[in-house]
Amino acid sequence: MDIVTMNILESTMVSLCREMGIVLMKTSYSTIFNEALDFTCGLADMNGDMIAVADYCPAQIGGMPLLVKSCLKEIPIREIEEGDVILHNDPYRGGLHTPEHTFFKPIFVEGEIMGFAVAIGHIAEVGGMAPGGFCGEATEIFQEGLRVPPVKIKKRGQDNIEVWKLLLANVRTPRVNYGDLRALIAAVDLGEKQMTNIYRKYGKEKIRETVEDLLLYSERRMRAELEAIPDGIYPFTDYVESDGIDPDRKYAINVEVHKRGGDIIVDYAGSSPQAAGPINATLGVATSAAYNAVLHMTDPSIPRNSGCFRPIRVMAPPGTIVNVDFPAPEVGGNTETHPRIVGAILGAMSKALPDRTMAAEGATHCNFVFGGVEADTGEFFACYDLEAVGWGGRSFADGNDGVDSINGNCRITPVEVYETRFPWRIESLAFNTDAGGAGKFRGGVGYTKQMLCLNDQIICSQMTDRHLFAPWGLEGGKEGGLGATLVQKAGRDDWQTMREAYNKASTSRYSNVAIKYGDRVRLVTPGGGGYGDPSERSREAVAEDVREGYVSAGSARKFYGYEAN
Repeated sequence: MDIVTMNILESTMVSLCREMGIVLMKTSYSTIFNEALDFTCGLADMNGDMIAVADYCPAQIGGMPLLVKSCLKEIPIREIEEGDVILHNDPYRGGLHTPEHTFFKPIFVEGEIMGFAVAIGHIAEVGGMAPGGFCGEATEIFQEGLRVPPVKIKKRGQDNIEVWKLLLANVRTPRVNYGDLRALIAAVDLGEKQMTNIYRKYGKEKIRETVEDLLLYSERRMRAELEAIPDGIYPFTDYVESDGIDPDRKYAINVEVHKRGGDIIVDYAGSSPQAAGPINATLGVATSAAYNAVLHMTDPSIPRNSGCFRPIRVMAPPGTIVNVDFPAPEVGGNTETHPRIVGAILGAMSKALPDRTMAAEGATHCNFVFGGVEADTGEFFACYDLEAVGWGGRSFADGNDGVDSINGNCRITPVEVYETRFPWRIESLAFNTDAGGAGKFRGGVGYTKQMLCLNDQIICSQMTDRHLFAPWGLEGGKEGGLGATLVQKAGRDDWQTMREAYNKASTSRYSNVAIKYGDRVRLVTPGGGGYGDPSERSREAVAEDVREGYVSAGSARKFYGYEAN
Protein backbone atom coordinates (compact mmCIF):
# COMPACT_ATOMS: atom_id res chain seq x y z
CA MET A 1 0.00 0.00 0.00
CA ASP A 2 1.49 3.33 -1.15
CA ILE A 3 -0.02 5.55 1.55
CA VAL A 4 1.32 8.79 0.05
CA THR A 5 -0.15 8.20 -3.41
CA MET A 6 -3.37 6.95 -1.84
CA ASN A 7 -3.83 10.13 0.20
CA ILE A 8 -3.01 12.34 -2.77
CA LEU A 9 -5.46 10.49 -5.01
CA GLU A 10 -8.21 10.46 -2.36
CA SER A 11 -7.86 14.22 -1.75
CA THR A 12 -7.84 14.88 -5.49
CA MET A 13 -11.01 12.87 -6.07
CA VAL A 14 -12.85 14.51 -3.15
CA SER A 15 -11.86 17.95 -4.47
CA LEU A 16 -13.20 16.93 -7.88
CA CYS A 17 -16.50 15.90 -6.30
CA ARG A 18 -16.70 19.33 -4.65
CA GLU A 19 -16.06 20.96 -8.02
CA MET A 20 -18.89 18.95 -9.52
CA GLY A 21 -21.16 20.28 -6.79
CA ILE A 22 -20.12 23.88 -7.45
CA VAL A 23 -20.95 23.47 -11.13
CA LEU A 24 -24.34 22.04 -10.20
CA MET A 25 -25.05 24.88 -7.77
CA LYS A 26 -23.97 27.62 -10.18
CA THR A 27 -25.80 26.34 -13.27
CA SER A 28 -29.09 25.10 -11.77
CA TYR A 29 -32.41 26.97 -11.91
CA SER A 30 -34.25 26.01 -8.71
CA THR A 31 -33.57 27.25 -5.19
CA ILE A 32 -33.37 23.70 -3.85
CA PHE A 33 -30.08 23.40 -5.76
CA ASN A 34 -28.54 26.86 -5.94
CA GLU A 35 -29.51 27.89 -2.41
CA ALA A 36 -30.33 24.77 -0.37
CA LEU A 37 -27.62 22.53 -1.95
CA ASP A 38 -29.82 19.43 -1.86
CA PHE A 39 -27.50 17.28 -3.95
CA THR A 40 -24.43 15.04 -3.72
CA CYS A 41 -21.64 14.38 -6.19
CA GLY A 42 -19.35 11.37 -6.16
CA LEU A 43 -17.26 8.87 -8.07
CA ALA A 44 -17.78 5.12 -8.38
CA ASP A 45 -15.69 2.28 -9.74
CA MET A 46 -16.91 -0.01 -12.52
CA ASN A 47 -18.59 -2.29 -9.94
CA GLY A 48 -20.71 0.58 -8.65
CA ASP A 49 -18.80 0.96 -5.38
CA MET A 50 -18.40 4.57 -4.23
CA ILE A 51 -14.73 5.57 -4.17
CA ALA A 52 -15.04 9.28 -3.33
CA VAL A 53 -17.76 11.75 -2.39
CA ALA A 54 -18.00 15.39 -1.36
CA ASP A 55 -19.51 16.55 1.93
CA TYR A 56 -23.07 17.11 0.79
CA CYS A 57 -26.23 15.21 1.85
CA PRO A 58 -25.66 12.17 4.14
CA ALA A 59 -28.84 10.46 2.93
CA GLN A 60 -27.59 10.53 -0.66
CA ILE A 61 -24.02 9.61 0.31
CA GLY A 62 -25.20 6.43 1.99
CA GLY A 63 -27.61 5.63 -0.82
CA MET A 64 -25.16 6.11 -3.69
CA PRO A 65 -23.63 2.60 -3.86
CA LEU A 66 -27.01 0.86 -4.05
CA LEU A 67 -28.26 3.39 -6.61
CA VAL A 68 -25.39 2.79 -9.02
CA LYS A 69 -25.37 -0.99 -8.54
CA SER A 70 -29.13 -1.09 -9.24
CA CYS A 71 -28.63 0.81 -12.49
CA LEU A 72 -25.89 -1.57 -13.59
CA LYS A 73 -28.23 -4.54 -13.12
CA GLU A 74 -30.60 -3.12 -15.74
CA ILE A 75 -28.05 -1.53 -18.04
CA PRO A 76 -25.01 -3.81 -17.91
CA ILE A 77 -21.49 -2.56 -18.55
CA ARG A 78 -21.39 -4.10 -22.02
CA GLU A 79 -24.30 -1.88 -23.14
CA ILE A 80 -22.78 1.39 -21.89
CA GLU A 81 -20.91 3.48 -24.44
CA GLU A 82 -18.64 6.50 -24.24
CA GLY A 83 -20.69 9.70 -23.92
CA ASP A 84 -23.74 7.98 -22.41
CA VAL A 85 -25.46 9.58 -19.41
CA ILE A 86 -27.84 7.37 -17.44
CA LEU A 87 -30.69 8.70 -15.33
CA HIS A 88 -33.03 7.08 -12.85
CA ASN A 89 -35.21 8.00 -9.88
CA ASP A 90 -37.26 4.84 -9.20
CA PRO A 91 -37.50 4.17 -5.45
CA TYR A 92 -38.27 0.53 -6.16
CA ARG A 93 -35.04 0.10 -8.11
CA GLY A 94 -32.66 1.04 -5.31
CA GLY A 95 -33.68 4.71 -5.24
CA LEU A 96 -34.33 6.88 -2.20
CA HIS A 97 -37.55 8.67 -3.13
CA THR A 98 -39.17 9.93 -6.32
CA PRO A 99 -37.77 13.52 -6.33
CA GLU A 100 -34.19 12.22 -6.00
CA HIS A 101 -32.74 11.90 -9.51
CA THR A 102 -29.46 10.06 -10.04
CA PHE A 103 -27.23 10.71 -13.07
CA PHE A 104 -24.12 8.73 -13.83
CA LYS A 105 -21.69 8.90 -16.69
CA PRO A 106 -19.07 6.30 -17.61
CA ILE A 107 -15.39 7.17 -17.44
CA PHE A 108 -13.65 5.61 -20.44
CA VAL A 109 -9.89 5.36 -20.68
CA GLU A 110 -8.44 3.85 -23.86
CA GLY A 111 -11.77 2.22 -24.67
CA GLU A 112 -12.25 0.64 -21.23
CA ILE A 113 -14.76 1.69 -18.56
CA MET A 114 -12.89 2.50 -15.37
CA GLY A 115 -15.76 3.93 -13.33
CA PHE A 116 -18.54 6.51 -13.20
CA ALA A 117 -19.10 10.14 -12.31
CA VAL A 118 -22.29 10.38 -10.22
CA ALA A 119 -24.62 13.23 -9.27
CA ILE A 120 -27.76 12.85 -7.15
CA GLY A 121 -30.14 15.79 -6.87
CA HIS A 122 -33.60 16.55 -5.50
CA ILE A 123 -35.75 17.83 -8.39
CA ALA A 124 -38.31 20.24 -6.94
CA GLU A 125 -41.19 19.40 -9.30
CA VAL A 126 -41.77 15.80 -10.40
CA GLY A 127 -45.43 15.77 -11.39
CA GLY A 128 -47.90 13.74 -9.37
CA MET A 129 -51.00 14.97 -7.62
CA ALA A 130 -49.37 17.87 -5.72
CA PRO A 131 -47.05 20.65 -6.92
CA GLY A 132 -43.58 20.36 -5.40
CA GLY A 133 -43.42 16.59 -5.15
CA PHE A 134 -44.56 16.02 -1.55
CA CYS A 135 -48.12 14.81 -1.48
CA GLY A 136 -48.83 14.37 2.23
CA GLU A 137 -51.96 12.33 1.47
CA ALA A 138 -50.63 9.98 -1.22
CA THR A 139 -51.77 6.36 -0.92
CA GLU A 140 -49.80 4.89 -3.85
CA ILE A 141 -46.52 5.58 -5.63
CA PHE A 142 -48.29 6.73 -8.79
CA GLN A 143 -49.56 9.85 -6.99
CA GLU A 144 -46.02 10.92 -6.09
CA GLY A 145 -44.70 11.80 -9.53
CA LEU A 146 -43.05 10.32 -12.60
CA ARG A 147 -40.93 7.21 -11.96
CA VAL A 148 -38.02 6.82 -14.33
CA PRO A 149 -36.27 3.44 -14.55
CA PRO A 150 -32.60 3.48 -15.61
CA VAL A 151 -32.57 5.10 -19.06
CA LYS A 152 -30.01 6.83 -21.23
CA ILE A 153 -30.83 10.53 -21.29
CA LYS A 154 -27.78 10.96 -23.54
CA LYS A 155 -26.43 8.36 -25.98
CA ARG A 156 -22.86 8.65 -27.25
CA GLY A 157 -22.84 12.31 -26.25
CA GLN A 158 -26.14 13.18 -27.95
CA ASP A 159 -29.46 13.97 -26.26
CA ASN A 160 -32.00 11.17 -26.30
CA ILE A 161 -34.81 13.45 -27.41
CA GLU A 162 -37.60 10.96 -26.71
CA VAL A 163 -36.55 10.71 -23.05
CA TRP A 164 -36.35 14.50 -22.72
CA LYS A 165 -39.84 14.91 -24.16
CA LEU A 166 -41.23 12.34 -21.74
CA LEU A 167 -39.58 13.94 -18.71
CA LEU A 168 -40.64 17.50 -19.49
CA ALA A 169 -44.21 16.62 -20.53
CA ASN A 170 -44.99 15.25 -17.07
CA VAL A 171 -44.06 18.22 -14.87
CA ARG A 172 -45.58 21.62 -14.17
CA THR A 173 -42.36 23.60 -14.62
CA PRO A 174 -40.61 22.21 -17.72
CA ARG A 175 -38.29 25.23 -18.14
CA VAL A 176 -36.93 25.00 -14.59
CA ASN A 177 -36.71 21.21 -14.75
CA TYR A 178 -34.80 21.45 -18.00
CA GLY A 179 -32.26 23.75 -16.37
CA ASP A 180 -31.85 21.54 -13.30
CA LEU A 181 -31.44 18.37 -15.35
CA ARG A 182 -28.84 20.13 -17.50
CA ALA A 183 -27.01 21.19 -14.33
CA LEU A 184 -26.85 17.58 -13.13
CA ILE A 185 -25.52 16.51 -16.52
CA ALA A 186 -22.92 19.30 -16.38
CA ALA A 187 -21.75 17.96 -13.03
CA VAL A 188 -21.15 14.42 -14.32
CA ASP A 189 -19.60 15.79 -17.52
CA LEU A 190 -17.02 17.62 -15.41
CA GLY A 191 -16.43 14.56 -13.24
CA GLU A 192 -15.88 12.34 -16.29
CA LYS A 193 -13.55 14.83 -17.98
CA GLN A 194 -11.37 15.52 -14.96
CA MET A 195 -11.23 11.91 -13.82
CA THR A 196 -10.14 10.86 -17.30
CA ASN A 197 -7.23 13.29 -17.00
CA ILE A 198 -6.32 11.80 -13.61
CA TYR A 199 -6.27 8.31 -15.13
CA ARG A 200 -3.99 9.52 -17.90
CA LYS A 201 -1.65 11.10 -15.34
CA TYR A 202 -1.27 8.09 -13.05
CA GLY A 203 -2.16 5.20 -15.34
CA LYS A 204 -5.04 2.76 -15.18
CA GLU A 205 -3.32 0.05 -13.20
CA LYS A 206 -1.89 2.43 -10.62
CA ILE A 207 -5.28 4.01 -9.92
CA ARG A 208 -7.07 0.64 -9.90
CA GLU A 209 -4.57 -0.67 -7.35
CA THR A 210 -4.68 2.52 -5.28
CA VAL A 211 -8.49 2.60 -5.18
CA GLU A 212 -8.58 -1.00 -3.97
CA ASP A 213 -6.11 -0.02 -1.24
CA LEU A 214 -8.23 3.02 -0.37
CA LEU A 215 -11.40 0.95 0.09
CA LEU A 216 -9.50 -1.55 2.22
CA TYR A 217 -7.95 1.25 4.27
CA SER A 218 -11.38 2.76 5.00
CA GLU A 219 -12.74 -0.65 5.95
CA ARG A 220 -9.86 -1.33 8.34
CA ARG A 221 -10.22 2.05 10.01
CA MET A 222 -13.98 1.60 10.41
CA ARG A 223 -13.50 -1.87 11.91
CA ALA A 224 -10.97 -0.46 14.35
CA GLU A 225 -13.52 2.15 15.43
CA LEU A 226 -16.21 -0.49 15.90
CA GLU A 227 -13.88 -2.79 17.83
CA ALA A 228 -13.50 -0.05 20.46
CA ILE A 229 -17.27 -0.11 21.14
CA PRO A 230 -18.41 -2.58 23.82
CA ASP A 231 -19.98 -5.70 22.33
CA GLY A 232 -23.68 -6.14 22.97
CA ILE A 233 -27.23 -5.79 21.70
CA TYR A 234 -28.61 -2.27 21.98
CA PRO A 235 -32.37 -1.72 21.48
CA PHE A 236 -34.41 1.45 20.99
CA THR A 237 -37.86 2.38 19.66
CA ASP A 238 -39.15 5.69 18.35
CA TYR A 239 -42.46 6.58 16.73
CA VAL A 240 -43.64 8.51 13.69
CA GLU A 241 -46.79 10.36 14.70
CA SER A 242 -49.05 9.59 11.72
CA ASP A 243 -49.03 8.83 8.01
CA GLY A 244 -51.37 11.63 6.91
CA ILE A 245 -54.21 9.19 6.31
CA ASP A 246 -54.94 7.73 9.75
CA PRO A 247 -54.37 10.57 12.27
CA ASP A 248 -54.75 8.36 15.34
CA ARG A 249 -52.17 5.71 14.49
CA LYS A 250 -48.48 5.92 15.33
CA TYR A 251 -45.77 3.89 13.61
CA ALA A 252 -42.88 2.26 15.42
CA ILE A 253 -39.29 2.37 14.24
CA ASN A 254 -37.78 -0.51 16.17
CA VAL A 255 -34.02 -0.87 16.20
CA GLU A 256 -31.65 -3.46 17.64
CA VAL A 257 -28.00 -2.72 17.08
CA HIS A 258 -25.90 -5.89 17.33
CA LYS A 259 -22.26 -5.03 17.88
CA ARG A 260 -19.59 -7.74 17.87
CA GLY A 261 -15.93 -7.13 17.24
CA GLY A 262 -15.42 -5.09 14.10
CA ASP A 263 -18.92 -5.69 12.74
CA ILE A 264 -22.25 -4.04 13.40
CA ILE A 265 -25.73 -5.21 12.39
CA VAL A 266 -28.72 -2.87 12.45
CA ASP A 267 -31.88 -4.97 12.74
CA TYR A 268 -35.26 -3.28 12.19
CA ALA A 269 -37.37 -6.32 13.13
CA GLY A 270 -40.49 -5.30 15.04
CA SER A 271 -40.98 -2.05 13.11
CA SER A 272 -44.57 -1.29 12.10
CA PRO A 273 -46.07 -2.70 8.90
CA GLN A 274 -45.89 -0.26 6.02
CA ALA A 275 -48.28 2.66 6.23
CA ALA A 276 -51.09 3.60 3.87
CA GLY A 277 -49.64 7.11 3.67
CA PRO A 278 -46.29 8.36 2.33
CA ILE A 279 -44.01 7.91 5.38
CA ASN A 280 -42.55 4.56 4.25
CA ALA A 281 -38.81 4.17 3.70
CA THR A 282 -37.28 2.12 0.92
CA LEU A 283 -34.51 -0.38 1.56
CA GLY A 284 -32.06 2.18 0.19
CA VAL A 285 -33.22 4.69 2.81
CA ALA A 286 -33.03 2.18 5.67
CA THR A 287 -29.52 1.20 4.60
CA SER A 288 -28.39 4.80 4.13
CA ALA A 289 -29.77 5.73 7.58
CA ALA A 290 -27.72 2.98 9.23
CA TYR A 291 -24.58 4.21 7.45
CA ASN A 292 -25.40 7.78 8.43
CA ALA A 293 -25.76 6.90 12.12
CA VAL A 294 -22.52 4.93 12.24
CA LEU A 295 -20.60 7.70 10.46
CA HIS A 296 -21.83 10.17 13.09
CA MET A 297 -20.43 7.97 15.87
CA THR A 298 -17.02 7.26 14.35
CA ASP A 299 -13.90 9.14 13.31
CA PRO A 300 -14.88 11.77 10.71
CA SER A 301 -11.45 11.55 9.07
CA ILE A 302 -12.17 8.03 7.74
CA PRO A 303 -12.47 8.37 3.93
CA ARG A 304 -16.13 8.19 2.88
CA ASN A 305 -16.40 5.34 0.42
CA SER A 306 -17.92 1.88 0.09
CA GLY A 307 -15.06 0.42 2.11
CA CYS A 308 -16.18 2.05 5.34
CA PHE A 309 -19.67 0.63 4.79
CA ARG A 310 -18.49 -2.99 4.55
CA PRO A 311 -18.62 -3.70 8.33
CA ILE A 312 -22.23 -2.41 8.53
CA ARG A 313 -25.09 -4.78 7.72
CA VAL A 314 -28.80 -4.00 7.65
CA MET A 315 -31.77 -6.31 8.23
CA ALA A 316 -35.04 -4.66 7.19
CA PRO A 317 -38.16 -6.86 6.96
CA PRO A 318 -40.04 -6.30 3.68
CA GLY A 319 -43.48 -4.76 3.89
CA THR A 320 -42.60 -2.58 6.87
CA ILE A 321 -42.19 1.13 7.37
CA VAL A 322 -38.43 0.65 6.85
CA ASN A 323 -38.61 -1.50 3.69
CA VAL A 324 -41.74 -0.67 1.74
CA ASP A 325 -43.29 -2.97 -0.86
CA PHE A 326 -44.58 -1.70 -4.21
CA PRO A 327 -46.85 0.18 -4.86
CA ALA A 328 -47.14 1.93 -1.48
CA PRO A 329 -46.17 5.63 -1.29
CA GLU A 330 -42.74 6.54 0.06
CA VAL A 331 -41.83 10.19 -0.60
CA GLY A 332 -41.56 11.04 3.12
CA GLY A 333 -39.37 8.08 3.93
CA ASN A 334 -36.18 9.74 2.72
CA THR A 335 -36.75 13.10 4.39
CA GLU A 336 -38.75 12.33 7.53
CA THR A 337 -38.34 8.64 8.37
CA HIS A 338 -34.61 8.59 7.63
CA PRO A 339 -33.67 11.05 10.42
CA ARG A 340 -35.99 9.22 12.83
CA ILE A 341 -34.15 5.97 12.03
CA VAL A 342 -30.80 7.67 12.62
CA GLY A 343 -32.10 9.07 15.91
CA ALA A 344 -33.28 5.63 17.02
CA ILE A 345 -29.84 4.14 16.29
CA LEU A 346 -28.12 6.96 18.20
CA GLY A 347 -30.57 6.43 21.07
CA ALA A 348 -29.76 2.73 21.08
CA MET A 349 -26.03 3.43 21.21
CA SER A 350 -26.21 6.21 23.81
CA LYS A 351 -25.33 3.84 26.67
CA ALA A 352 -22.34 2.41 24.84
CA LEU A 353 -21.11 5.72 23.41
CA PRO A 354 -22.41 8.56 25.63
CA ASP A 355 -19.78 10.99 24.30
CA ARG A 356 -20.60 10.33 20.64
CA THR A 357 -24.39 10.42 20.64
CA MET A 358 -26.99 13.10 21.28
CA ALA A 359 -30.57 13.51 22.39
CA ALA A 360 -33.25 13.60 19.68
CA GLU A 361 -33.06 16.36 17.11
CA GLY A 362 -36.04 17.98 15.40
CA ALA A 363 -35.83 15.23 12.73
CA THR A 364 -37.85 16.97 10.02
CA HIS A 365 -37.14 19.14 7.01
CA CYS A 366 -40.61 20.71 7.32
CA ASN A 367 -41.07 20.03 3.55
CA PHE A 368 -43.43 22.89 2.79
CA VAL A 369 -44.04 22.66 -0.96
CA PHE A 370 -46.17 24.88 -3.13
CA GLY A 371 -46.99 25.91 -6.67
CA GLY A 372 -49.33 28.02 -8.71
CA VAL A 373 -49.65 30.42 -11.61
CA GLU A 374 -47.96 33.76 -11.00
CA ALA A 375 -50.44 36.57 -11.51
CA ASP A 376 -47.97 38.94 -13.20
CA THR A 377 -46.44 36.51 -15.71
CA GLY A 378 -48.95 33.69 -16.11
CA GLU A 379 -46.09 31.24 -15.63
CA PHE A 380 -46.39 28.22 -13.34
CA PHE A 381 -44.00 28.13 -10.40
CA ALA A 382 -43.22 25.36 -7.93
CA CYS A 383 -40.97 25.20 -4.91
CA TYR A 384 -39.68 22.61 -2.48
CA ASP A 385 -38.90 24.59 0.66
CA LEU A 386 -37.04 22.99 3.55
CA GLU A 387 -36.50 24.44 7.00
CA ALA A 388 -34.06 23.87 9.86
CA VAL A 389 -34.52 22.50 13.39
CA GLY A 390 -32.79 22.27 16.76
CA TRP A 391 -30.39 19.40 17.42
CA GLY A 392 -30.16 17.42 20.62
CA GLY A 393 -27.92 18.23 23.55
CA ARG A 394 -24.74 16.17 24.00
CA SER A 395 -22.68 15.06 26.97
CA PHE A 396 -20.30 17.98 26.44
CA ALA A 397 -22.24 20.73 24.62
CA ASP A 398 -25.63 22.24 23.84
CA GLY A 399 -27.43 21.19 20.69
CA ASN A 400 -27.05 23.30 17.56
CA ASP A 401 -29.73 25.93 16.92
CA GLY A 402 -31.54 26.14 13.60
CA VAL A 403 -29.62 23.67 11.40
CA ASP A 404 -30.83 21.16 8.84
CA SER A 405 -31.90 17.73 10.03
CA ILE A 406 -29.24 15.05 10.38
CA ASN A 407 -29.67 13.55 6.91
CA GLY A 408 -29.72 16.75 4.90
CA ASN A 409 -26.73 19.06 5.45
CA CYS A 410 -28.65 21.67 3.44
CA ARG A 411 -29.16 25.42 3.82
CA ILE A 412 -32.41 27.35 4.07
CA THR A 413 -33.28 29.76 1.27
CA PRO A 414 -32.45 33.38 2.19
CA VAL A 415 -35.44 35.67 2.70
CA GLU A 416 -34.36 37.98 -0.13
CA VAL A 417 -34.16 35.12 -2.64
CA TYR A 418 -37.40 33.60 -1.42
CA GLU A 419 -39.33 36.84 -1.87
CA THR A 420 -37.74 37.51 -5.26
CA ARG A 421 -38.51 34.09 -6.69
CA PHE A 422 -41.94 33.39 -5.18
CA PRO A 423 -45.08 35.43 -4.35
CA TRP A 424 -44.66 35.40 -0.57
CA ARG A 425 -43.60 38.09 1.87
CA ILE A 426 -41.59 36.79 4.84
CA GLU A 427 -42.94 38.79 7.76
CA SER A 428 -40.76 37.22 10.45
CA LEU A 429 -38.04 34.61 10.87
CA ALA A 430 -36.89 34.16 14.46
CA PHE A 431 -35.68 31.54 16.92
CA ASN A 432 -38.28 30.12 19.30
CA THR A 433 -37.99 30.75 23.02
CA ASP A 434 -38.11 27.63 25.25
CA ALA A 435 -37.91 25.28 22.25
CA GLY A 436 -34.70 23.53 23.34
CA GLY A 437 -35.16 20.75 25.88
CA ALA A 438 -33.83 21.66 29.32
CA GLY A 439 -30.75 19.81 30.50
CA LYS A 440 -27.22 20.11 31.75
CA PHE A 441 -26.69 20.76 28.06
CA ARG A 442 -29.70 22.40 26.44
CA GLY A 443 -31.25 21.17 23.22
CA GLY A 444 -30.99 23.44 20.20
CA VAL A 445 -33.95 25.64 19.32
CA GLY A 446 -36.02 25.72 16.16
CA TYR A 447 -37.55 28.86 14.71
CA THR A 448 -40.77 30.36 13.36
CA LYS A 449 -41.19 31.57 9.79
CA GLN A 450 -44.30 33.62 9.03
CA MET A 451 -45.31 34.29 5.42
CA LEU A 452 -47.97 36.44 3.74
CA CYS A 453 -49.44 35.17 0.45
CA LEU A 454 -49.15 37.75 -2.37
CA ASN A 455 -50.64 35.66 -5.20
CA ASP A 456 -54.28 35.09 -6.05
CA GLN A 457 -53.78 31.48 -4.97
CA ILE A 458 -50.93 29.19 -4.00
CA ILE A 459 -51.49 25.44 -3.75
CA CYS A 460 -49.61 24.15 -0.71
CA SER A 461 -48.77 20.68 0.62
CA GLN A 462 -46.57 19.50 3.44
CA MET A 463 -44.76 16.48 4.83
CA THR A 464 -43.40 17.15 8.29
CA ASP A 465 -43.41 15.66 11.80
CA ARG A 466 -42.98 16.37 15.52
CA HIS A 467 -46.35 18.08 15.88
CA LEU A 468 -47.43 15.47 18.45
CA PHE A 469 -44.35 13.57 19.69
CA ALA A 470 -41.66 15.84 21.08
CA PRO A 471 -37.93 15.11 20.61
CA TRP A 472 -36.78 13.01 23.54
CA GLY A 473 -34.00 13.86 25.98
CA LEU A 474 -31.20 11.70 27.35
CA GLU A 475 -29.80 11.13 30.86
CA GLY A 476 -32.50 13.21 32.53
CA GLY A 477 -32.74 15.87 29.83
CA LYS A 478 -36.20 17.21 28.96
CA GLU A 479 -38.10 17.03 25.70
CA GLY A 480 -37.56 19.58 22.95
CA GLY A 481 -40.26 21.88 21.62
CA LEU A 482 -42.90 20.72 19.15
CA GLY A 483 -43.32 21.96 15.62
CA ALA A 484 -46.53 23.35 14.13
CA THR A 485 -48.05 24.64 10.91
CA LEU A 486 -50.69 27.32 11.32
CA VAL A 487 -52.74 29.42 8.92
CA GLN A 488 -54.45 32.76 9.45
CA LYS A 489 -57.02 33.39 6.76
CA ALA A 490 -57.39 36.91 5.43
CA GLY A 491 -59.73 39.02 7.58
CA ARG A 492 -59.42 36.77 10.64
CA ASP A 493 -57.43 37.25 13.83
CA ASP A 494 -57.11 33.63 14.93
CA TRP A 495 -54.58 31.00 13.84
CA GLN A 496 -55.74 27.52 12.90
CA THR A 497 -54.09 24.19 12.21
CA MET A 498 -54.53 22.67 8.76
CA ARG A 499 -56.92 20.19 10.31
CA GLU A 500 -59.08 23.00 11.71
CA ALA A 501 -58.90 25.32 8.70
CA TYR A 502 -59.23 22.78 5.87
CA ASN A 503 -60.63 19.65 7.53
CA LYS A 504 -57.45 17.68 6.94
CA ALA A 505 -56.80 14.39 8.74
CA SER A 506 -53.37 15.47 9.98
CA THR A 507 -51.83 18.77 11.03
CA SER A 508 -48.42 17.75 9.70
CA ARG A 509 -49.21 15.93 6.44
CA TYR A 510 -51.69 17.29 3.93
CA SER A 511 -52.05 18.07 0.23
CA ASN A 512 -53.40 20.73 -2.13
CA VAL A 513 -54.52 23.38 0.33
CA ALA A 514 -55.45 26.61 -1.47
CA ILE A 515 -53.81 29.57 0.28
CA LYS A 516 -55.40 32.79 -0.97
CA TYR A 517 -54.14 36.36 -1.29
CA GLY A 518 -53.78 37.89 2.18
CA ASP A 519 -53.66 34.56 4.01
CA ARG A 520 -50.71 33.95 6.32
CA VAL A 521 -48.83 30.71 6.99
CA ARG A 522 -46.71 30.17 10.09
CA LEU A 523 -44.14 27.34 10.11
CA VAL A 524 -42.80 26.41 13.55
CA THR A 525 -39.87 24.00 13.54
CA PRO A 526 -39.15 21.69 16.50
CA GLY A 527 -36.22 21.97 18.90
CA GLY A 528 -33.90 19.29 20.21
CA GLY A 529 -34.03 17.27 23.41
CA GLY A 530 -31.84 18.14 26.40
CA TYR A 531 -28.97 16.09 27.77
CA GLY A 532 -28.40 15.53 31.48
CA ASP A 533 -30.07 16.80 34.65
CA PRO A 534 -31.13 20.46 34.21
CA SER A 535 -30.10 21.19 37.82
CA GLU A 536 -26.49 20.61 36.78
CA ARG A 537 -26.48 23.36 34.15
CA SER A 538 -24.13 26.20 35.03
CA ARG A 539 -25.72 29.43 36.28
CA GLU A 540 -23.70 31.38 33.72
CA ALA A 541 -25.13 29.30 30.84
CA VAL A 542 -28.70 29.78 32.08
CA ALA A 543 -28.17 33.51 32.52
CA GLU A 544 -26.85 33.79 28.96
CA ASP A 545 -29.81 31.78 27.62
CA VAL A 546 -32.22 34.19 29.29
CA ARG A 547 -30.28 37.22 28.03
CA GLU A 548 -30.27 35.90 24.46
CA GLY A 549 -33.95 34.91 24.52
CA TYR A 550 -33.43 31.15 24.16
CA VAL A 551 -35.01 30.52 27.58
CA SER A 552 -37.76 32.58 29.24
CA ALA A 553 -37.51 33.76 32.83
CA GLY A 554 -40.36 31.40 33.74
CA SER A 555 -38.66 28.35 32.26
CA ALA A 556 -35.36 29.31 33.86
CA ARG A 557 -37.12 29.27 37.20
CA LYS A 558 -39.06 26.06 36.50
CA PHE A 559 -36.31 23.86 35.06
CA TYR A 560 -33.12 25.40 36.40
CA GLY A 561 -34.16 27.11 39.65
CA TYR A 562 -32.72 30.35 38.31
CA GLU A 563 -34.18 33.74 39.15
CA ALA A 564 -33.51 36.30 36.44
CA ASN A 565 -32.76 39.83 37.66
